[in-house]
Formats: sequence, C-alpha cells, structure tokens
Amino acid sequence: MLSDEIIKDFPVIMHNDIAYLDSAATSQKPQSVIDVEKEYYETINSNPHRGAYSLSIEATKAYEEAREKVAKFINAENPFQIIFSKNATESLNLIAYSYGLTNVEQDDEIVLSIMEHHSNLVPWQFVAKSKNAKLNYMYINENFELSDEEIEKKITSKTKIVGITYVSNVTGTVNDVKKIIRIAHSKGAVVVLDASQAISHIKVDVQNLDADFVVFSGHKMYAPMGVGILYGKKNLLEKMNPFLMGGDMIEYVYEQDTTFAKLPSKFEAGTQNVGAVIGLSKAIDYIESIGYDKIQEIEHELIDYAMIELKKLDFIELYITPNLENHSGVISFNIKKIHPHDVASILDSNGVCVRSGNHCAQPLMRFLNIDSTCRISFAIYNTKSDIDRLVEALKKTYDKFKQYIK
Repeated sequence: MLSDEIIKDFPVIMHNDIAYLDSAATSQKPQSVIDVEKEYYETINSNPHRGAYSLSIEATKAYEEAREKVAKFINAENPFQIIFSKNATESLNLIAYSYGLTNVEQDDEIVLSIMEHHSNLVPWQFVAKSKNAKLNYMYINENFELSDEEIEKKITSKTKIVGITYVSNVTGTVNDVKKIIRIAHSKGAVVVLDASQAISHIKVDVQNLDADFVVFSGHKMYAPMGVGILYGKKNLLEKMNPFLMGGDMIEYVYEQDTTFAKLPSKFEAGTQNVGAVIGLSKAIDYIESIGYDKIQEIEHELIDYAMIELKKLDFIELYITPNLENHSGVISFNIKKIHPHDVASILDSNGVCVRSGNHCAQPLMRFLNIDSTCRISFAIYNTKSDIDRLVEALKKTYDKFKQYIK
C-alpha cells in the first residue's frame, strides 16, 4: 500500500519506534521541507522587502514565489489574495476583527456548525457580543453530519457570516461546504471556511467552492510550524482594515495619520516567518509529487482497516459517521468507563501516539454528552502495522483496567 520510500522521507518516523497517530494536531515533516528551511537560514537569511542588497532581494524572491505557489495550489485568482499569518487561528482572528466587527450589526446573525474548532468559534462569540448580534449553531444528526434541513433552517436572510469547518477535527466528517456556501450566498451571507483539517487530505479549490475566506495552517500539511494562510476574495480584502499595524504594511506615515499598503502587505505587519513560508512552499511540492488521488487511496485504506479492527473490540465506543465516503483523516473513540487521558498514557508506554482531550471543540463534546475522547489521525506515512500496534495496545490497556470497571 505504502512504499518504504515515502516512510523514509520522514525522519521522526524513521528514528523513533512509534506509531505516530496524531497528524491532525501536527503532521511530521519530510526531510525536503526540513532541508529547505535550513538552507534558507544558511544561504539567504535576510528580511524580505526591506533591503536593496542582493541577499534581501533573494529572500524577497523566495518569499513571493512561495505566495505564488500557494495561490496556484488552492486555485486563487491572484497571489495578492494570499495572506501569510502564523497559523489558521491568527487568520480567523484577522477575519473576525477586520471583517466581522465592521460588517456585523445589531440583531444580525452569525451561523456556525457545532463542530467548529475553538479558533473558528471564540472570535465569532466576541464579534456577536461586541455588536449585539446573535450566534446560532447548526447541529449534527445521529450520523455526525449536518442535514440539509438543518443547514437551510439555520442560514436565513438575517445571516451575515457563516463559519464552517471543511472536515471536523473530532469526527472526521467531511462537510458539503460547496452546498453550504451556495445556500449562504443565496441569503446574502459571507462564508469563512476552515480548511485546516482538509488541506492535507482533500484538494481545496477556492474558485470552484466560491469561498469568500479560506484559512489553514502549514504545520498540518507537512510544513513547519509558524505559518498559516488566509485567502480572501479581492473585493472583501480590499475593503477590510488592517488587523496588525507596524512595519511593511504602511504606505506613508505622518505624525497624525497613516495610509496603508496595498494587498497583501496591508495584512502582513512586521517581519514574517520567512523560513517557514519557504518550508510551506516545499511541502506543497511534496504533496503534489504524491498527488491527492494517491493520498486519498492510502488514507481510505487505512481508515477502512482501522474501522474493521476497532469494531472487533467490544469495549470501544466510536464517534464517526457510518458513511466512510463522507469521512476523512480522524477517528475519535473511548474505552468504555476509562478516562481518555489514562488510555493515551498507556498507549504511549506502548509506543502509540494519540491525542486525548476535548480537541479544542468543547461545545461539540457537550452536544455529544461526553467530556473528551481519544483520537487517532492518519497521514501518508502511516501503515496497517501502526493500526495493529494500536489495537494490541488498546487490548493491553483494557486488560489493565477491566478489573476496576463496574
């Protein structure tokens, strides 16, 4: 299923005797990404857009070429629609402050799914409270999916902003975001799409989706930490005020007034994480060298196998849609009556790395009437042997606790 050559690309996987099943939190980095970031600091480290000397010119060229590559990767109309941030969280806050506070008024409605990560929820709470607007939620059904009826009922003519995750970081549900965007636009609403959990698994085409804003983080798609992306439609970005102010985002500064630079500089105040941006560019090369068709083939085979093996364990509770064609990346579960943190600790002692907790999705956990879960998440460096190791470790964990379970 997966060639040894792909596994060898990832030094953490090669140098540690582990089953790394937490890529939804942070993916491992291929050697090519590590090398290109190191090469930047060794050869052309300088501040882009700040110097007239050759080193700065080279850094500027590499930085802007990375922007062009991101734009092509998600099929943006123009590179200036790509704003570099430090992560998806910062990108979402930028939208909330620079667009939300200006365009939401009293008694307007903001609609989110109950699946949202806190990063696409808490900023909208702030906007709603600041503007005396109403925050509404689309709730999932028994299959952990948003029904058409729920979407159409919650998005109304009063809705000004819809925030939606492409893929849930808890259930792995792939939302029909193209349909949600179409419905939102028919009601005059703008859509903020969080593609953080989708970008390493699913091709994101912003023009095909007709997305207004799209955000994602590099560290979940084989790139370094410290770089995120905000894509926005030109007409929206140009009307928005800057979120952060300082160096390189200004045109002219007077004692009492300032004019701001054009896109994308208007939203990139201060020195950026240039090495990470260049690493992101190389990560895109890596993803494209494998191709999304192959990535999905690998991951679907892993998910299918994991579901078969996990369902054999009668002490496991699964939180996943039965429609695996509508699923990507992650599987959340619990061992009945055993706290997920205890499970994760014992799995770690057996060399299995999983996430435990509420996954920055506390409202979803409350809706499901649970406190937290364990979560496994896959990437292209995982194999069926990782799943076998997980299953054996789960059996050991249950055996260790079962005498205390009533």
